[in-house]
Amino acid sequence: MATRTAEDTARWWPVAGAGAGVIALCYGFARYAYGLFVPRFSETFGLTTVAVGVLGGLSTAGYGLGLLLSPRTSARSPRGTVLLAAAAATAGLALMAAAPGVAVFGAGIVIAGGSAGLVSPGVAQLIGETVGAGFQPRAQTWANTGTGLGLAASAFTPLLAFGWPAIWATFAVLGVAMTLVAWRTLPRTRPAEAAAGPARGVAPLVVNSVLIGVTSAPYWTFSSSRLTEAGLSPVAATWCWFGIGAAGLLGGLAGRAAGRIGLRAANLATWTLAAAGIALLALPHPGLPGALVSSALFGVTYMALTGLCILWAARLFPTRPARGVTWSFAGLGAGQTAASPLAGAAAFAIGLGAVFGLTALVALVAWSQLHPRLAPPAHVHQGRSPGKSLPDASRGGRGAGRKATRR
Repeated sequence: MATRTAEDTARWWPVAGAGAGVIALCYGFARYAYGLFVPRFSETFGLTTVAVGVLGGLSTAGYGLGLLLSPRTSARSPRGTVLLAAAAATAGLALMAAAPGVAVFGAGIVIAGGSAGLVSPGVAQLIGETVGAGFQPRAQTWANTGTGLGLAASAFTPLLAFGWPAIWATFAVLGVAMTLVAWRTLPRTRPAEAAAGPARGVAPLVVNSVLIGVTSAPYWTFSSSRLTEAGLSPVAATWCWFGIGAAGLLGGLAGRAAGRIGLRAANLATWTLAAAGIALLALPHPGLPGALVSSALFGVTYMALTGLCILWAARLFPTRPARGVTWSFAGLGAGQTAASPLAGAAAFAIGLGAVFGLTALVALVAWSQLHPRLAPPAHVHQGRSPGKSLPDASRGGRGAGRKATRR
């Protein structure tokens, strides 16, 4: 038994690690780093605030397009979907770095944003097809923390003396390296047979995901402004952004927590910590210690909540986790898209501190999941393991063949 456990651990770590690396590329660099460089982009291309918003919308449009494509591509080849996401992120970053004008720059943003929509469903499907059932929760949640890794890696880049095109070109070079690593590391799978997911139970997952989007959008958009308003320096705000990413790496522990105390209990405990972290920015003078604690709580809970959504989706769609992850992340994106302008309008009327206080209260709505109809599934749906990893198809063990129960 000990030998089998060691073998399974050795098999799921490379898949989760490579998946985390591609997610770091697609989210940390290709999607979220845009917001760190808005002042430099505005200076280079002469952008107005309206134009900045339009370019941000193009990123969201690309993300939505990637989400629409990911269920079909993941069913044909989850490995190919992850590699496509890495290539799209690299191409988008390179196009932005070399853009002679705003039109080409915008095209690069769309391609880069599409990579983020492709990568999470692809990684979830690949883990579901190649990792043993007992290790899937840990593999899924640790892979999801790649977003935190990307945020931490990009946090201090605006402080570099190089121009932003050189920084973006460096991101693209890193993208080439990560694509090659994923090509060599990720296992091949056979195409999964068509299988419909359950018709019921998706709505609570989407509602939970929308709630994540609604409560995270004010933090992503206005936390730096709130810290500046509270008297912190730009360098301090940068450290807080780094804290979000670094603490987010701990979100991978959510998989083990869900295995020990149950998915609903882990989800509600995480939501409570998330509300506390957001509420700290409602204080009149949080100070640097309070800001750092808030950033750490937000980072770890955001990564944990999105990771738990992946587990929730995999329980609803045991043979096609990519489909459930697509539903979940579409809800998250919709919540963020709707909440950002609403938070901005509310901030104008009542101030940023009050906005963060109200957002923390909204986060506690998640406790409605005590009602069974709003809660995640208590047990794993038993299902056929749809595709074997080709290199492991002849092996025994928990990760091989039809004995592996899909989560």
